[in-house]
Amino acid sequence: MYAVVGCSECSHLWLIEGRSKTTQCPRCGSRRPYERRKKFVETDDPDHAREVRASMLATRQGEGDAFARVDSFADLESQVEAGVVSDETYLEESGLDPEEVAAAGDRDPRQPARSGNKREIIEAALADLETPTEDEIVAYAGERGLEAGEVQKALEKLVRSGDVSESRGEYRLL
Repeated sequence: MYAVVGCSECSHLWLIEGRSKTTQCPRCGSRRPYERRKKFVETDDPDHAREVRASMLATRQGEGDAFARVDSFADLESQVEAGVVSDETYLEESGLDPEEVAAAGDRDPRQPARSGNKREIIEAALADLETPTEDEIVAYAGERGLEAGEVQKALEKLVRSGDVSESRGEYRLL
């Protein structure tokens, strides 16, 4: 059940779904028992409740006649869906190539192109390289957008945490 109710404090109108013991006005916050709220309409149809509230708001603003000329919410929604222009058509009519726009959206100019975070890239280097030395790991990570200093600091942290071991200049993932 849906009800259009009003607040006796600030005259706000809103919809309530179901029946609770008390209701709180979303505008002023006054709390009243549901039974003491002024109910303008109670219906099982949410669209009907929306129509009544919209009509009441329009009448308050002196636009009741204009509201009466407007179709129902359901009719307006179907009209909007039928009149929407696709993104591709809009871009083409604006003189833009939709494929180029999509490709540009896939690129993030704020960050280097990298596949994963630092740890993932370093772990991938340790797994992919035959006998990974610091220089090889730095080169591998550099190809994926990391700077040498970042890689060296991350390697040190991984060794200290026990996730990676270093022996005679070669690193191994544990």
